[in-house]
Amino acid sequence: MSKETLILLYGGRSAERDVSVLSAESVMRAVNYDKFLVKTYFITQEGDFIKTQEFSNRPLDSEKLMTNETLVLSQKIKPSDIYEEGAVVFPVLHGPMGEDGSVQGFLEVLKMPYVGTNILTSSVAMDKITTKQVLESISIPQVAYVTFIEGEDVEAKLAEAEAKLTYPVFVKPANMGSSVGISKASHQAELRAAIELALKYDSRILIEQGVDAREIEVGILGNKDVHTTLPGEVVKDVAFYDYEAKYIDNKITMAIPAAVDDSTAAKMRSYAAAAFRTLGGCGLSRCDFFLTAEGDVFLNELNTMPGFTQWSMYPLLWENMGLTYPELIETLVQLAKEMFAKRESHLI
Repeated sequence: MSKETLILLYGGRSAERDVSVLSAESVMRAVNYDKFLVKTYFITQEGDFIKTQEFSNRPLDSEKLMTNETLVLSQKIKPSDIYEEGAVVFPVLHGPMGEDGSVQGFLEVLKMPYVGTNILTSSVAMDKITTKQVLESISIPQVAYVTFIEGEDVEAKLAEAEAKLTYPVFVKPANMGSSVGISKASHQAELRAAIELALKYDSRILIEQGVDAREIEVGILGNKDVHTTLPGEVVKDVAFYDYEAKYIDNKITMAIPAAVDDSTAAKMRSYAAAAFRTLGGCGLSRCDFFLTAEGDVFLNELNTMPGFTQWSMYPLLWENMGLTYPELIETLVQLAKEMFAKRESHLI
């Protein structure tokens, strides 16, 4: 039986490029090489496409993918050169210029099946402000927030935030993930600094009410038929679960399944599926929740390309449901092909 070609796109231009490399390396080791030939392409910080390794067998643990530090510019290609008839693309890209609909649009122009959500869902879910506004329309509970758009009156917005919210608050770039550019503010001076930091990453800022809550996550998988996992919990050794704590210092552990009652778990799974459907989701996502001591559930965000490292929550959630990492990859490839056929059938 001939092998199917799986193309891994990784790296990218966002601040989350290093996480993408870790995710891609985990995927390339987990693939069932009895069924797949893996080709990898690196997108540099400047946006160039570089042809990297191909694997017909599981690579050695010592095998590393190219990064911006080990760049071989002589292997640069035109972006369209990744096209291969019958191949499926797994864009293991996190953050802007990868998870926000831009690469998804590029792949649709190339007429290639790809793993993950489509252009609209990717772009809407990437924007925290727009996601909140859409999910408000179906009455999914979310923590209170104020928006700040670059060019607005900062003093007026500070006054609005202090009138509507209580410290501490969290300030987030609307279009970043993995806690990049997010900071906690306990008074006005910190709020000003947090806004200034967030504006380095985006011109749309979310100022969100801080809550004393557990962080619970639910995995989503499917196209027309949407499946969810039992919840898992992020257990923190630090007060704020920032980018360094997640990926650099590894100061987190996970409880899978989370210690929550059946009613709360069912509510989270229902909210996750409803949010995914409302945003037009397909393929996969991870839905993140806050759970307060009083039992209140708030949907935090929908992550359309969650981390895929061997210690990432998403694959571990599905492993707990009986779906192994290699089986998860195969399922995602099949869902990608189904959605490609569906999109093509709509072009009548």
